[in-house]
Amino acid sequence: MNFENLDVWKRSTRLSADIYKTPTLKKDFGFRDQLTRSGLSVPSNIAEGMTRDSDKEKVRFLDIARSSLAEARTQIYIAIDINYIESDVGRAWLNETFELSKMLTSLISKIKTRI
Repeated sequence: MNFENLDVWKRSTRLSADIYKTPTLKKDFGFRDQLTRSGLSVPSNIAEGMTRDSDKEKVRFLDIARSSLAEARTQIYIAIDINYIESDVGRAWLNETFELSKMLTSLISKIKTRI
């Protein structure tokens, strides 16, 4: 399965790009760096996992991607609270992280049936 055809990969790359493009995050390099790294980790781990030969390794990298979503979600909550991002933008990102997490859980379950 080509990772570039996966909707979860496409959507996570868009979320990562949106995070990078947010100008208010540029005020605090440490916070911005942490959030952009967790956001970037999601599509990167999906890509790396889906190119692995074994299903066990695929699942491991997809699980890392899902964990990175939880990390990003936490940072988004904080960014909203400290006014680094607008509330409506943050809520949209939070919704997307929940949807992406569900998609990853489904993909992981599908792959686990083959293990």
